[in-house]
Amino acid sequence: MMEQAVLETLMDKAWPALEREKSGEWVLRASGGVTQRANSVWPSTSGGGPNGKPGITRAVRAAAEWYRHRRLPLIFQVFDDSRSAGLNAVLDEQRFTRQSATRIMVRGMDELPVSSSGRNVELADEPSEEWLRVWWSVDGRGGSAELSVAHKILSGCPALYAMVRDDDGVPAAVGRLALVDGWGGIYSMATSAGHRRRGYGTDVLTALLHAGTRQDLKGFWLLVTEANRGAQILYSQAGFAHSGSYLYRQAPPRRASSGC
Repeated sequence: MMEQAVLETLMDKAWPALEREKSGEWVLRASGGVTQRANSVWPSTSGGGPNGKPGITRAVRAAAEWYRHRRLPLIFQVFDDSRSAGLNAVLDEQRFTRQSATRIMVRGMDELPVSSSGRNVELADEPSEEWLRVWWSVDGRGGSAELSVAHKILSGCPALYAMVRDDDGVPAAVGRLALVDGWGGIYSMATSAGHRRRGYGTDVLTALLHAGTRQDLKGFWLLVTEANRGAQILYSQAGFAHSGSYLYRQAPPRRASSGC
């Protein structure tokens, strides 16, 4: 099982923000508002972080100013462990919301699943236009400008991109294997609306896992929302086990001052 600090570092590198800045032990990340992960504060485990309520409050205030200059909301990626207690207490007091609870799952390289569908899964070093179209139709929020930012995030680390087509040659499902420091991160798993529950996602996942064996990886990790029970079952059947969790905490919107 990976250490938490190592896992968080891998996750940060696999979905790299276009802009980042160290603030004490915290990492401030921004990417024009495209995806919460790339536009949130990562309270890194590399050190102790701000101490006590006054220190945390000052650090939150400084982070808020950094994001305000970028016209972005202040969002924290908060991991479910004991070091988050002090931060959560301050965020609770300031009425930060809780959003997108996410489960972290990991697996080793042993006993990889084998596909029985016989479908050909295409693998590439870069996301094609078809790949991007399928993924964005499922996970995208925004138009061409936001997709362009997302493309830059995807290209921020070495990765493999998988896509499987239906019998008519129409792209059905896609996925991404981020290659970071000898580990593989499964990201951007997406099946188009008309192709679900037909095994296409399983084909993509299996192909990416086997592609990892040719990269001499130590193991894999992935992220799945707590609400997505179907995906959790798929990943459990593929040998992934729960290894931690996190959620996003966002500052409440400021009320505009009234008066004439």
